[in-house]
Amino acid sequence: MSALKEAQPLPENAVPPELSLQLCEEVSRWRYEDLPDDVVRTLKALLLDTLGVIGGAARAPGIAELNARLARWEPSGSATGLIGRRRYSPPTAALANGAAAHALDFDDQHDPARVHTSCVVLPALLATAEDAGPVQGRDFILAMAIGAELHARLGLACYNSLGKGWHPTMVLGTLAAGVAAGRLLKLEGARLASALGMAYHQASGSAQSMRDGVLSKRLGAGFAARAAVLGAYLAADGLTGTRHTLEGNAGLFALYERGEVKLEALTDGLGRTWRVPEYSFKPYPCCRCNHTPIGLALQLHAQGVPVDEVAAIEIRMGRVNWLTVGEPYDASRNEIVHAQFNASYSFARALVDGRVDLTSYRKPAITDPRIVALTRLTRVIDDSSIDPAAIEPARVAITLKSGRVLEASSDTMKGSPQDPLTCAEALAKLRSCLSFGLDADAAAADRLAAAVEAIDSSSDAARSLIDAFPG
Repeated sequence: MSALKEAQPLPENAVPPELSLQLCEEVSRWRYEDLPDDVVRTLKALLLDTLGVIGGAARAPGIAELNARLARWEPSGSATGLIGRRRYSPPTAALANGAAAHALDFDDQHDPARVHTSCVVLPALLATAEDAGPVQGRDFILAMAIGAELHARLGLACYNSLGKGWHPTMVLGTLAAGVAAGRLLKLEGARLASALGMAYHQASGSAQSMRDGVLSKRLGAGFAARAAVLGAYLAADGLTGTRHTLEGNAGLFALYERGEVKLEALTDGLGRTWRVPEYSFKPYPCCRCNHTPIGLALQLHAQGVPVDEVAAIEIRMGRVNWLTVGEPYDASRNEIVHAQFNASYSFARALVDGRVDLTSYRKPAITDPRIVALTRLTRVIDDSSIDPAAIEPARVAITLKSGRVLEASSDTMKGSPQDPLTCAEALAKLRSCLSFGLDADAAAADRLAAAVEAIDSSSDAARSLIDAFPG
């Protein structure tokens, strides 16, 4: 049964009155030595994947302009913007690196929670660690674990955040990264709860930018990372943030989520059962909602579907996916983000080319007449038989001019724990990103990979990662 249908608003008094404080006290007790091996392996993979996509974003529309503006206002500082190695204040470095990490829409995601995490958490921690450092690699990994685990759990608890119109990567990511940055600053208990409260006080971000297909979408992760860093430092300086951040009558659950929360998804097994190994790594640089249709298109391409004989294409998906990527493709907009967030374009690109990569979402590719013609034959349908909150399922039917109908469907997505990227595919993605954005060679990618692999033995995590980053 659909999560949207089975879950009900929380009854009054169902949330513990000091939940926010209790949560922060719990993560204050976590230690690196307690992290399971698979959690540490996943965190290193998240680190490397995110640094790769940051490098790939050096030529992404909006990133050069953002850094030029920030550099005019801040010619120096105690933290590094990786693109161009500019020096900024820690909040501004977090903004610059967070926007770059999200710009290609190639960054990791916890699929059931619908949150991109490392594009918020890593930039926040990198800026914090560089300013407050040296921070040992083990402490850095622990803070990453806190941020990634809380973000995933908040996304699972706030199960319809995106359906309500929020962008959970931003709203929930600000909170998770704020706690992670606070933990890196050695805050505990009430002081860490203030970091959570400061983050909440700044939390924002609607899904309209992705639905409109505009460049502000890729800035959202940076805004969240900036707020997390600023809030953590203010809490460290003794400023008090909201106490009842999650549970208050104007807190996250009541105000943002309208009481539609699965509390147990946040609290059950916290610190014992880990969600971190559930993260997915994207094989295609576009909205995750497109990935199952892309996979189906690639299958059909391999089967030799005669593209010139296509009369109609029908793509069926759940409601939240449909709201996100289901609108008709409008090539006249000539917007890369619109293409990244469009199932019709992404499916057509895969069906024609037999691949989807960084060149698929560039100009003039996004106005290719052959692709545009296929999008005009495509209908994306909100299928009521598919769980409206489910991100994985998609059904495709192609009708040929002869009347023959070709069908394909899948309930899994490439890059997920159920169908993970191989080590070779992950390395190829890293090398492709760094070459695409920075003209870096394979040796530079390998040096970065070695630095990430050795991060838990580093005495200065931020310096190790920044020095290994190409450029």
